[in-house]
This record gives sequence, structure tokens and C-alpha cells, in this order.
Amino acid sequence: MTVSERFLKYVSFGTNSDESSETCPSTPSQLELGKYLAEELKQIGLTDVELDKDGYVYGFIPATPGRENDPSVGFIAHMDTSNAVKGDGINSKIVSYNGGDIELGNGISLEAKNFPYLEKWQGSDIITTDGTTLLGADDKAGIAEIFTACEYIINHPEISHGRIAVGITPDEEIGRGADRFDIKKFACDWAYTVDGGELGEIEYENFNGASAKIKVHGINIHPGSAKNKMKNASLLAAEFINMMPKAETPSNTEGYEGFYHLCDMKGDETLAELFYIIRDHDMEKFTERKIFVRNLANYLNTVYGDGTFECEIKDSYFNMKEKITPHMHIIDNAVNAMKACGVEPMIVPIRGGTDGARLSFEGLPCPNLSTGGANFHGVQEFVPVQAMERMVEVIVTLMKN
Repeated sequence: MTVSERFLKYVSFGTNSDESSETCPSTPSQLELGKYLAEELKQIGLTDVELDKDGYVYGFIPATPGRENDPSVGFIAHMDTSNAVKGDGINSKIVSYNGGDIELGNGISLEAKNFPYLEKWQGSDIITTDGTTLLGADDKAGIAEIFTACEYIINHPEISHGRIAVGITPDEEIGRGADRFDIKKFACDWAYTVDGGELGEIEYENFNGASAKIKVHGINIHPGSAKNKMKNASLLAAEFINMMPKAETPSNTEGYEGFYHLCDMKGDETLAELFYIIRDHDMEKFTERKIFVRNLANYLNTVYGDGTFECEIKDSYFNMKEKITPHMHIIDNAVNAMKACGVEPMIVPIRGGTDGARLSFEGLPCPNLSTGGANFHGVQEFVPVQAMERMVEVIVTLMKN
């Protein structure tokens, strides 16, 4: 199969992950896709293919004769999609793009003025949604690219290479992708996640990330007799939101600038809950951001009474830069592979996190490579077919190194 045929098959599986679930994988649809992927790896010809009980898929290509002692290199992608937007019943389509806007349907369009990356692909084939769901290029494009590269390597036994490992994880979008990843079984010297955006991106710096859950406890009294008695939890939660730095949100920051992001809220007069993510590349600033949130909750407790505000902060992942910089040959290999395939490499910071960040701290150096897609987690997500094809070439080149 071609990389685009694979991709279109994978996106037919709706695989939103679910943060509220306590199972692994968090949704049964991921296990269904995992079964399909494991079977495909067997058909391609990988060895020791396994779908484990937690939904992780592993497969291996042994080293060619004479290269058994060379470093073993891994390639990792994730099967789940963000639950921020509907991710099942995807109606994808391929558009021959000649410039300008692309009408998706349902009153939604890809406007060239808002998405300059789109204009770079005039004369190419663009895979989009119909405007009602996300597409799933994050990260099913990565899976398709890795699998297609594996098929090419196996079908060309004259190509010399070291041991190659493939790993597909569940639940990356909810921060659990690396939780049960078997590094010992994977047994690689280093790896690459293929989970980035625009073609050419190479990323080895990511945000330090944490989640913050704010619970606000109120007192509900019948509104007819509430004067000086009611303590409306929802209004107090709104006060907390209003005291957060307004200029330090995702829509007002870029590059290395950190942020606070309110991603969910619910409540009534008795109980309100706010869910934030906290991000910063700089560890000192990251620590200061967490202290600020705690201090704000503590301050409001002095105003409205002890126990009114509860603040729970959990670290999610840390900046992998410190784990990658001692192994910069991994980045050099990626840069050289892209140049060899006619792709202009762009080393950029990740304004988010990947499985690779967690794995790097667990002993597997694991920077991130582009998939070629854009506008992830939204109905305007798209990926050029030719970008995926180019990434297959890049991965094949890295497999040969």
C-alpha cells in the first residue's frame, strides 16, 4: 500500500482517547486499531510483532549481516487522537490543490491567508476533513510513514541497516503514552517519534508541562434568602480565572513563551472545577508558574475562607533538551537525512510534549520528527500526500544510517 492509502485506512478508525477512563488503552477503539496495526506489521514482514495487553504495538526488523553490532534505532508514533474534537465518522477527502482556499463543507474552509503552510503545497494533493471532525494526521500520518518505510526496507534486502524497532503507543494525547512503554523490550540506542507538524521540523526541546485542577467549594442558599449567606462557587471560579495573567495564554504566546491554558470548566453554586495546563520551556519559569497558581488559590482562601479553593498540580513531563544534548549526533542524523531527501530541516521547539520527552527521561533519547501535517486537533487539520511521501524517504534514510 502507498502511504496515503495506509493513512486513509487508519483514520477510518475513530480513536479519541479519554482522560476520564482508568483503563489502558483508555478507549476500546484504540485496541481495535492496535489489532489491525499488529496484523499489518506481520504481513509486512516484521518479526516478534506483539500487541500487548495495554494496547502497545511492537515489531522489529533484524539487522542485515555484518551490522548486528550497530546501534539499534526505533521509530514511534501514537494511535489515539485528541478528544478536543470529534474523531470518529471521519469523512476525509483528497483535494488537488492549485492555490487559494479549500472549501471543506459545513461552512468551514481552509483559508490560505490564515494557513501559509497550505500555500507551499500548490500542485499537490491535500487530505482534509469535511469540516465536522478532526482528520487524525496527529498521529496516524506518523504511523503510515513508519509502516511504509518498513515495507520499503523489507522489500529491498540489498539495503544495509542495523536493527530497527517500531513502537505504536495508545493514549499519548492524554499524557499516558509512555506510561507502560516497554523500553527493555524495545532495546534501542535511540529513537525518533514521528509526531510533529510541518515537513522538515526536528524537535528536541519541548515544554515542561503540568496540569492544575482547581476545586471551588461554595454554599448554596435559596436565592430569595441568600443575602450575606450564599457563596456561589461558579462566581468564585470566575474570579480565579479573571486573576490569571490574560496575556499568558496560548493565543497570545509563541516560540519559547510559556502559558496557562484553561482547557475545561464546570460548576454550579455548590462546586465548580477548573482544569488548566501549565507550560514553559524554562524550568525556573515553569516552577514559578506552578507557585503562582498555588499562591493565587491560597490568597483567595484568605478572602473567602480556608478550604474554599483546592489546588492540585501534577507534573506531566519535562523538557527533553537536557537528555538529548549529550547525544546530538541523533539530531545531526535527522538533519542530514532530510537534506539528502530534499527537505529543508527546521529545528524548532515543541509547544507541547510527546512520548519522546517522557522516554528520553527514562533512558531512551527520543527527539521528534515532522509528519507533514498541520492544524492538529481541529476540523481544519490537513496533510499533503507529497509531504507524507517525503517523510517516508527520510525515515528510510535514517533506517539505513
